[in-house]
Amino acid sequence: MSERAPTAYAAAGVDIAAGERAVELMKRHVARTHRPELVPEASGFAGLFRLDLSKYTAPVLATSTDGVGTKVMLAQALDRHDTIGIDLVAMVVDDLVVSGAEPLFLTDYIACGSVVPERIAEIVSGIAEGCCQAGCTLIGGETAEHPGAMGPDEYDLAGAGTGIVEADAILGPDRVRVGDVVIAMASSGPHSNGYSLIRRIVADAQLDLHANVPELGGPLGEVLLTPTRIYAKDCLALAADMEVHAFAHITGGGLAANLARSLPATADAVVDRASWAPPAVFGFLARHGQVSQEDMEATFNMGVGMVAIVAEDAAERALELLAERGVPAWVLGSVIPGSGKVVMTGEYRS
Repeated sequence: MSERAPTAYAAAGVDIAAGERAVELMKRHVARTHRPELVPEASGFAGLFRLDLSKYTAPVLATSTDGVGTKVMLAQALDRHDTIGIDLVAMVVDDLVVSGAEPLFLTDYIACGSVVPERIAEIVSGIAEGCCQAGCTLIGGETAEHPGAMGPDEYDLAGAGTGIVEADAILGPDRVRVGDVVIAMASSGPHSNGYSLIRRIVADAQLDLHANVPELGGPLGEVLLTPTRIYAKDCLALAADMEVHAFAHITGGGLAANLARSLPATADAVVDRASWAPPAVFGFLARHGQVSQEDMEATFNMGVGMVAIVAEDAAERALELLAERGVPAWVLGSVIPGSGKVVMTGEYRS
């Protein structure tokens, strides 16, 4: 056998120095998210968080994990990486808050083909911004370099969050009653769902991501990259102020499928499409992709990112409070006797 030079880790595509540089660049972003319960952990191997159990009677921990799907491919195509982390946090914390849980902390995982410190720091800056919007601490994370498995400019990210809620304050289908009012909170766009279909529409219709689209108010790519609205603090404010029975985070599967998860087996929710006009981006996608209304509604949130189911006498106050907090909201429908289904009626406003 002929002699050959030793193989080094760097030659295999892993740059340890770049990873260390990325950690240094992200530190200032992470520091923005720190809550007082964070415990300094000198080794850096784990995140520690002190719970003051005297504040709770019967605390229950909630956990959620998620990613942002193929929306990361859009961020990579546009070379814009500072907002995709907001999407990640939104997907995690807004699942947590559906149960009434306050998000406490989040960890992230970034896998990439090649560590570019500045790009990793951009991604983490978005994650930190999302944590600040949600009121939770970015307590730790991991950046992994996967040369050969991913291209040099490719990456993916995921996150896991932990929240806390009093046992007797857990929200969900068992609290929902006939006569309750269904309140919609506006989305900021497609959020982080349906991007495999969006990318297919863009490719098949040969749309230019950089082209300005007057009906959308800006370049197509920038509109599609709009970060997901984070509702965690708004939902917690509602639950603290009035009789909220359930929330539903409108993600993959659309409004009807996700709202049905928050209904008991003895009730239906009747939703009136005429109560709102979906944002222009959804009509644009449907038109250019020749996508049926049925498929649009089964894929996208159609302008509703979060739903609250509240007692009838709390509906007016809910709308007032959300308006005060800058969240567009409206009465979407009501709860009637049924079998756990969502009934969509009417036609969207134009």
